[in-house]
Amino acid sequence: MTQESTTMESERHVFQADVARLLHLMVHSIYSERDIFLRELISNAADACEKLRYEANSNPSLLGEGESFAIRVILNAENGTLAVEDNGVGMAREDLTTALGTIANSGTRVFLEKMTASGKGAAELIGQFGIGFYSAFMVADRVVVETRRAGEDVAWRWSSDGKGEFEISPLALEDAPRHGSRVVLHLNEDSKAYLEPGRVESIIGEHSSAVATPIDLLDTPTAEPRRLSEGAALWTKPKSEITEEQYREFYQELSGQFDSPALTVHWRAEGRAEYAVLAFVPGSRPFDLFDPARKGRTKLYSRRVLISRDSDLLPGYLRFVRLVVDSPDLPLNVSREMVQESPLFAAIKKGVTNRLLQELGKLAEMDREKFLTIWKNFGAVIKEGLYEDPERRDPLLKMARFATTTSQDGTRTLADYVSALRPNQTAIYYLVGENAERIAASPQLEGFRARGIEVLLLSDPVDAFWVQTAAGVDGKPFKSATQGAADIKTVELLDGAKKPDEPASAFADLISRAKETLATVVEDVRISDRLSESLACLVAPEFGPDLRLQQILAAHGQSAMDMKPVLEINPAHPLVISLETLMKRSESELFEDAVWLIFDEARLLDGAPPNDASAFAARLTRILSKALAT
Repeated sequence: MTQESTTMESERHVFQADVARLLHLMVHSIYSERDIFLRELISNAADACEKLRYEANSNPSLLGEGESFAIRVILNAENGTLAVEDNGVGMAREDLTTALGTIANSGTRVFLEKMTASGKGAAELIGQFGIGFYSAFMVADRVVVETRRAGEDVAWRWSSDGKGEFEISPLALEDAPRHGSRVVLHLNEDSKAYLEPGRVESIIGEHSSAVATPIDLLDTPTAEPRRLSEGAALWTKPKSEITEEQYREFYQELSGQFDSPALTVHWRAEGRAEYAVLAFVPGSRPFDLFDPARKGRTKLYSRRVLISRDSDLLPGYLRFVRLVVDSPDLPLNVSREMVQESPLFAAIKKGVTNRLLQELGKLAEMDREKFLTIWKNFGAVIKEGLYEDPERRDPLLKMARFATTTSQDGTRTLADYVSALRPNQTAIYYLVGENAERIAASPQLEGFRARGIEVLLLSDPVDAFWVQTAAGVDGKPFKSATQGAADIKTVELLDGAKKPDEPASAFADLISRAKETLATVVEDVRISDRLSESLACLVAPEFGPDLRLQQILAAHGQSAMDMKPVLEINPAHPLVISLETLMKRSESELFEDAVWLIFDEARLLDGAPPNDASAFAARLTRILSKALAT
């Protein structure tokens, strides 16, 4: 910088840095909203109080008798000013030059070049250039700082319009704080709304209510102060000092809901990454849980100052958790995007996710009823992690609850399932569909019921995807009840289950003719192990997506490689016996009509329309005409 005047009364300094360029970059690349200026000034004031508290440990005379630290925000609508005042350590004249003048540091141009080039590495540089303080120029035409260093008998005024110069001049002691700083913003015309007490109170409550120093608001310079924050963040207190009612009130403020949390988790992590966490699982499902545009309620703080209200600290499948994380190691004066690119943020995200899953898993084991309430509200979302987060699939599978053919209330665990495996059962069978009741009525399940084999009834959209990639449990793979050969003949039928009168080989000619008739629409026709009552059903080939996944892909315009289904028929059904007789009488047209109707009936049972509606109607008419004529 260059000094234009060296008089003791006043000194004017010219910024050598391109201030306009820096402020433009700050507004558009670092700060995402103008409200942040107040957070930054309050954060600086809180830091000043912390510094004086530290210095007073070795020099108690710096503090007055019985004086407590506080930050005051003073509104003056008549003069168009907003002031942030603290009774912290204050600044000497040299501090004003080095702390508020570092924007003129010769390295600023290097900083600008790095920021403009990529934005990478800025987190380590921003704090060196006083950018947090200079956010005030987003809303002010002029900024004045009146300050007195604790223990000194002189005071100073710093002022600038942020366009090229700043001035430092002596300040009469009667006009200065006893110690501390007063930052006065002369608001520009576009920022007069910051003189409204309600607006300012809302901003402080949102961004700075957790700072370590109490905050008072004065609606006018002569008004009585209103205490907005007591200077104690709930998550910084020991759990033993917090009541359930305090947790509940904080949860309701954080979540915007009026229920009570189903689970509260509060801990402090130490080591390479230091941070405090307060997390809540809501007691009821938010109405917008499945809204793709929905933002999480995860607040990230650094030294009790809000950095982001919707940081991506949790994976999407835990988006229902309401969360506060506070780390003293995170930089303050950076954008949400920059914070989330840092290795520290990644370490905190990993640690928080792992701990929450541990707590959910512990609850699932220790209090099944309480966990079931959480699962009924959020299980469909948690299961997204089975597909999106393979590294954590095992703990997620352990806590997962399912509806099955033996227990449709959605309370069965995979451990419960495995403990009930039938002799010779080699897989964990599942069936995917739109809802558990409809799935339970599927004809493909008849053979499993006849053998007492339990089947998972998977009715959430993500179920069709995660089961394709999950390895299984205790050496038992997941296998779709509608894909490939059922492979359940080695499991004995239960007493009373109906067995076919003829062996499968007796229907070889019938199967061959039916396969020839349906060659254009099916991959194969075979005798079924799945069916015990229904006439026929469709299943997917051994390899590739099962029927439900094919339907989902088709609904989204994606082809499943034009895979044809397999038609399975029940050899014990009376109509199959009649079809065998019809084939032997060489009534080819009637036989083909019957086979096509069987195929279309199987499609209808799967919720799909006939393959060709007009052809279906014509065949049905011919069959009915023949039947009614005899």
